[in-house]
Amino acid sequence: MHIVVNARFLTQSITGVQRFAIEVCLKLKDLVDDIEFVTSANVAQQEVFDALDAKIIGKFHGHLWEQIDLPQYLKRKGAPLLINLANTAPLFYKNKVVTIHDVAYKVFPQTYPKSFLMFYSFMIPKLLYGSKHVITVSEFSKYEICKFYSIPKKKVSVVYNAVSESFTPKPTADSNKYFLAVSSMNYRKNFIYILEAFTMYQKQGGKESLYIIGDLKNKSFKEIDLSQYKNNTQIKFLGRVSDEDLIVYYSNALAFIYPSFYEGFGIPPLEAQACGCPAVCADVSCLPEIFGDSVLYCDPYHAASLVEVMITLASDTNLCQHQIEKGKKNLSRYSWKKSADQLMNVIKIYQGCE
Repeated sequence: MHIVVNARFLTQSITGVQRFAIEVCLKLKDLVDDIEFVTSANVAQQEVFDALDAKIIGKFHGHLWEQIDLPQYLKRKGAPLLINLANTAPLFYKNKVVTIHDVAYKVFPQTYPKSFLMFYSFMIPKLLYGSKHVITVSEFSKYEICKFYSIPKKKVSVVYNAVSESFTPKPTADSNKYFLAVSSMNYRKNFIYILEAFTMYQKQGGKESLYIIGDLKNKSFKEIDLSQYKNNTQIKFLGRVSDEDLIVYYSNALAFIYPSFYEGFGIPPLEAQACGCPAVCADVSCLPEIFGDSVLYCDPYHAASLVEVMITLASDTNLCQHQIEKGKKNLSRYSWKKSADQLMNVIKIYQGCE
């Protein structure tokens, strides 16, 4: 039976959502004989487009493409099962499986623009109730979706994230010791907490630097005043970096810090573990589920909690090595092949549905 994948994610910049879609699709292509990946003409991920042998359809871009061109194309193809992996889908096309990564906008609405909230408040319920099945990326997110929208648990399946095979240790001779964070201006990422904790760490004699990777000018979220931190010579704001550079930063960091208030999965700490870097995570949301005892935990509401962990890691090389080994063990629980197999279990149930 013919399967179509909504590959609109190929027109978008890569965040965790797009990375999930890309990696799962690359594996799914080898598991399904009759599968088609379709997108609009404004492709941003050309290499992946070529690898998937994807197809451009329609004349619109963005949501218009998804709501008009895509369902019209599917109707002409006989209404096949449509797989959607990146939080959106055609609202009025019934034969579909939709992926909702988390419902952070329900938990932290104050951090999103009103237009975004209005759109998601309208769209997400229609997608959840109007789909054959729902995919999400952790048991925690499944619980949240079912709680907020009264969706039966049997309608939601978990397909975990994983890490690309390119994320492997790349140590360098750089002797500069630093803590690393990958963040954004979104309030739930708890970015300001990292800066506050590091400043406290400095005052207690910490000599290491803090490197921060990520787009800190994202207009989708409310801005945070960074002026008091930009003159701190031990803090480096690196902006967006390539995966190649990210791997090097992970591989040579003293530890990776991820104190997010709310995550559906949390790919960055897993990437850090793949690169042989100890990770520190908030003890909330999905993070204990995904990482167990393979990371050290901090209280995301009290910066002193993170400071204590940073001091311990900076002074205890044996602990760092122990956490690196635990990270390797945790990493073995996840792979994109396993994720694609989990999705295939859902596809097999709904193949042939009209």
